[in-house]
Order: sequence, then C-alpha cells, then structure tokens
Amino acid sequence: MSRIGRMPIAIPAGVTVDVAENNKVTVKGPKGTLERVLPSEMEIKVEGDRVIVSRPNDLKKMKSLHGLTRTLINNMVVGVTEGYEKKLEVNGVGYRASKSGKTLTLNLGYSHPVEMTDPEGIETVMDGQNIIIVKGIDKEKVGQFAAEIRDKRRPEPYKGKGIKYADETIRRKVGKTGKK
Repeated sequence: MSRIGRMPIAIPAGVTVDVAENNKVTVKGPKGTLERVLPSEMEIKVEGDRVIVSRPNDLKKMKSLHGLTRTLINNMVVGVTEGYEKKLEVNGVGYRASKSGKTLTLNLGYSHPVEMTDPEGIETVMDGQNIIIVKGIDKEKVGQFAAEIRDKRRPEPYKGKGIKYADETIRRKVGKTGKK
C-alpha cells in the first residue's frame, strides 16, 4: 500500500479545495489560486477539512499514480499558504546579478550580460549582490526557473565559479600540477 498516498491532506484555515469533473483540482488560498488536472483514475474526495486520495485497484501504474497525486495536491496546498522559494548563489570574480523591474541581469563572464524576465507567478529577489531568491506559489515553476538561471553558468569543479543552489555542494577537483 502506498504510504504517502494513504495519508490524508489537512486543509488549513482560509484554504478551499474544489474537485471538478476529470479530477480538475482548484486550490484557493491567501497567496493565490492554483489549478491542475490530475490523473482521472484516482478518486479525490474532500471530507471536511481534509482531502483523501484513493486508487481503484492495485496495478503497478495505479500504485505509482496514488502517491504522486497526493503529493501534487499537498504541494498546491502548501504553495497557496506558505509559497515556495529557492536560493541561488553567484560565485566568481566579477560575476554578479542585478534586478530592475521584472528583469534579472546576470554578468557571468560572457561578452554580454544575460537578461532573464520573471515568468508569470514567479518573483526573483536579490539579497545582496550574489544571492538570488526565486519565489512563487507553484513548486514546479519555482524549481524550473531556478534551474534555468543556474543553467546560464553551472558551477565548475576547479574554482567553484558559477551559479549554484544555496544547499548544493560542489565536488571540487585538484588542478594540474607542474612537472618536476
């Protein structure tokens, strides 16, 4: 039995969860509204102040969808109440980031500055010159945009220059040694 799928999702005060046909789930909360179409095989019921997800049978596909469906709904509930954020660090001499309006400008040692515009529902905030915080209510979009920023200059293993997640550790390598 899916341990995660069986757990009920508590709905905090100020949050409403609606399940329409074809399992279209809409979650409204203080930070905004999220909606998502979930697998139609799963049975999603709102009982009082909790959401219960159940599966029709024990096929491998249904078992895997069970936990996924429950986690996706839980992520939506957490998103509209607390929101999600990812921290990125810009490391390297002369590497820096700046924000003006909705545009994030990255100077990463290229011949040109890299400009990125915040997608809808996502906000980037600068903390000093080298920490970028990506905030939003949709966990998937926050993670995706943070990954796109990181892809502009991934951290390299010799000097550790580049953009890395705040909680990421870079496996460092020893450089070349001269001949004796």
